[in-house]
Amino acid sequence: MQLQNYYYYFQSALTPRFCDELIKYGISQQEQLALTGSETSKIIKGKSLENKDIKDLKKKRDSNIVWLNDKWIYKEIQPYIHEANRLAGWNFDWNWSESCQFTKYKLNQFYDWHCDSWESSYDRPDDINLHGKIRKLSVTCSLSDPKDYKGGELEFDFRNMDPDKPTVRKCAEISPRGSIVVFPSHVWHRVKPVTKGTRYSLVIWNLGYPFK
Repeated sequence: MQLQNYYYYFQSALTPRFCDELIKYGISQQEQLALTGSETSKIIKGKSLENKDIKDLKKKRDSNIVWLNDKWIYKEIQPYIHEANRLAGWNFDWNWSESCQFTKYKLNQFYDWHCDSWESSYDRPDDINLHGKIRKLSVTCSLSDPKDYKGGELEFDFRNMDPDKPTVRKCAEISPRGSIVVFPSHVWHRVKPVTKGTRYSLVIWNLGYPFK
């Protein structure tokens, strides 16, 4: 899919108070190890993760997460997703947001190159909000003050651009606290290792039926 805009951002859109409240709420919840699609699929099928699975996982992704589903979070962020979808010219048809992923990147933690979309749509007959849909738009919100951590840069890889153009681009616009970055879920991206402190962020995937 050719794109004119690979991401759209709003600098410092969320207030420091909102960021503080979200961080306080997030760290008060029980955290868990962040997984990738393959590990999640195993768990959905009722299988348990073995030590080898965890070892392989941490070569690609190492962070801790908390799942949140509170309306006050969606109410604050969803308007920006709709606005970015329009202003970037994507105009994707979407109608549901997955659970919010509050993420902690502590010292040396990272998430290597990946995209959020999968090859097939959700096969979840038990959940009408997910079944038959795909991830279309991803959103990342920067909650931490840049003074509180180093590293942890969000970078994009525009892999379907012309081969003679540089493809990797650091998303410096997310550095200010409260900034929001929205991008099509098939765009490749990564979070580089944190070298000092802790980086808190919030990620939401937004779904719709497959493109026609």
